Amino acid sequence: MFPRSLVQMAELLLGDCRDARLNIVTAESCTGGLIAGLLTEIPGSSDVFERGFVTYSNESKRDCLGVPGDLIADFGAVSEPVARAMAEGAINNSRAQISVSVTGVAGPGGGTSLKPVGLVHFGAARRGAKIIHEAQRFGDLGREEIRIKSVEFALEMLRRMI
Repeated sequence: MFPRSLVQMAELLLGDCRDARLNIVTAESCTGGLIAGLLTEIPGSSDVFERGFVTYSNESKRDCLGVPGDLIADFGAVSEPVARAMAEGAINNSRAQISVSVTGVAGPGGGTSLKPVGLVHFGAARRGAKIIHEAQRFGDLGREEIRIKSVEFALEMLRRMI
């Protein structure tokens, strides 16, 4: 289902979290639960993976994660402020210590000149620490490739939060 390289990255992440006694929560939009799916593909992940939120709609970002509606209205769902708020909301609505959020334009449609297909914003949080943000412009590689690259980048961000 997932490329072997991603499974190996996830296994390393889970092991590092296990060693550090950290639990993970995900807040996913354009990846639609792929990060959570990858982590739970690995036997024994339940001692590290706490929960995942798939918040595809703007309403679900508000309802499940507490993302302020004015952030979405002012900056759009695909933005740094929303990615940061999603990461924070995932921590606040779980028992996990680290989170990652993903919101972007996977295509094939939906892109604009300011927010083209392949633009993905990531947030990561750790309880008691500063929320970090990064944006990636993967380009119009096709929906599946953008989503897989987003999963890979999210795993890298989680490793940095350990």
